Amino acid sequence: MYSAERILALVGLGFATGAYGTIIGAGGGFVLMPLLLLLYPKENPEILTSISLAVVFFNALSGSEAYALMRRIDYRAGLIFATATIPGAIIGALNTSYVPRKLFDIIFAILLLGGAAFLSLKPNFEDQVGPKHGPGHHQVTHHLVEADGVSHTYSFNILLGVTLSFFVGYISSFLGIGGGIIHVPALVYLLHFPVHVATATSHFILAIMALTGTVVHIVTGSFVQGVHRTVSLAIGVVIGAQVGAHLSQKIKTNWIIRSLALALGLVGIRILMVVL
Repeated sequence: MYSAERILALVGLGFATGAYGTIIGAGGGFVLMPLLLLLYPKENPEILTSISLAVVFFNALSGSEAYALMRRIDYRAGLIFATATIPGAIIGALNTSYVPRKLFDIIFAILLLGGAAFLSLKPNFEDQVGPKHGPGHHQVTHHLVEADGVSHTYSFNILLGVTLSFFVGYISSFLGIGGGIIHVPALVYLLHFPVHVATATSHFILAIMALTGTVVHIVTGSFVQGVHRTVSLAIGVVIGAQVGAHLSQKIKTNWIIRSLALALGLVGIRILMVVL
């Protein structure tokens, strides 16, 4: 039985995870999962990833609702990419149980450090957006108008987006991170989505992907041991996601990316220190 203090602490952690994760469109799993690894050093990775993915789902669902009201979600691209993540998410969730905890921590830490390095070297998202390519094979152009009247026109390679989404689905479900830390940079740098459209669309995709991974964990029985922790964290992320979605309109994109890079690097180093 969990004490009231522990429940409140998990709700608070969920709130912070939901707010920050929604601001950058990452679903919060990249924040929550390393913290779970540090808080529960002897727990099976499969249990922790099931908790994280379930929380990511509630975060992404709440954040998507807020972004939908802002009309920032590209539903056409989102549905196609979300469909591509599903088989990867299923395989990733099933593979987690075969990896020893120490190896899992090392893989996770290396991914965090790699992500931090990438974002530190290329923090300026705004220079990457726009219709960089003309019409071509597998190239499509989308037009989106936000609720406040801001208009976006951008072109991207849909086949590349589908391929990337499959691998994002696998990696995010395998590690329990939601995948936004990979998907948002991919949407911006490789597919040239406007930043705010990328974060909103990523959240929409994450909701579908995380639900898929969570269902797999429920079917395999690994989620049962994490229900109480998930409920407490989910309450926090649902509230935090709403706050984060509204804060995203007031925070400069480059500061968001720089803070993300710093957080990823510090947590990655911390996990390696614990493991090694």
